[in-house]
Amino acid sequence: MIATQTASSVPDPLSVPANAPEHCPGTESQLAGKAEACDGCANQETCASNTPKGPDPALPLITARMSTVKRKILVLSGKGGVGKSTFTAQLAWAFAADDQTQTGIMDVDICGPSIPTILGIASEQVHASSSGWSPIYVQDNLGVMSVGFMLPSSRDAVMWRGPKKNGLISQFLKDVDWGDLDYLLVDTPPGTSDEHLSVVQYLKESGIDGAVLITTPQEVALQDVRREIDFCRKVGIKILGLVENMSGFVCPNCKGESQIFKPTTGGAKKLAEDTGIELLGAVPLDPRIGKSADYGVSFLDEYPDSPATTAYLDIIDRIKDILGD
Repeated sequence: MIATQTASSVPDPLSVPANAPEHCPGTESQLAGKAEACDGCANQETCASNTPKGPDPALPLITARMSTVKRKILVLSGKGGVGKSTFTAQLAWAFAADDQTQTGIMDVDICGPSIPTILGIASEQVHASSSGWSPIYVQDNLGVMSVGFMLPSSRDAVMWRGPKKNGLISQFLKDVDWGDLDYLLVDTPPGTSDEHLSVVQYLKESGIDGAVLITTPQEVALQDVRREIDFCRKVGIKILGLVENMSGFVCPNCKGESQIFKPTTGGAKKLAEDTGIELLGAVPLDPRIGKSADYGVSFLDEYPDSPATTAYLDIIDRIKDILGD
């Protein structure tokens, strides 16, 4: 006879460790560490010692704090080095170009926090007040929170295990005094790891408006994006669309464009067609994007005539249309 599971007995994907056996009951289950499937699992002792389970006491605090945030958008990539943090920064600058639009970036790429450098605020430090941690402001309507502000120097490595990473993300969500925000952009690390699961779990009640997936044209990047798509669908995150970064090279002088990363399997366009996900746009590689990131200035403001700027703004307008803003 084939065993069946009722809806109530099916574990939440967010509670199942990445290295769990096939029939793991989930860390929130009363059977955690005690079920037959737990025998031999590396997490068995930890799961068993933590039962009985209960709701995370931080969740109501996070929900209350997030009640003043209108839109929450995740920026994801399967692979590192595809320009995810750079895109997050350009998206934030574009939103904040409207003085009436309050924008925030929460950088949860804990082991590689590059957002402070890209935005030109790497030397700043976080301050606490009676209302919580204060974001670092790039301008009056653009605030940022990152572990990068808490390190003694930019050379210091962050060597944290999962629980400590999760604890910091929880603090960012419940203790940072964002105030009223129109957009909160969450810059995540590559992959589908602890940080992603924590953000999704903590924002489950207050809601995530969607995710933007960043890739480059070559198959080695697209493979990881397919896994990211699968992750989003398993945990119930709406995918706003795909962005193909470094889609050709733009000469700063003649404005001519040539392919650098050849899309051997059709690139993001083919992936979008195969998965039924919208291709938001393709951003050509302009070397001045990297220069702007190094100097902490807005590429959109510095080089308004670049084809990359046009592509960025078209993508951002489309994101606003999808969100109904």
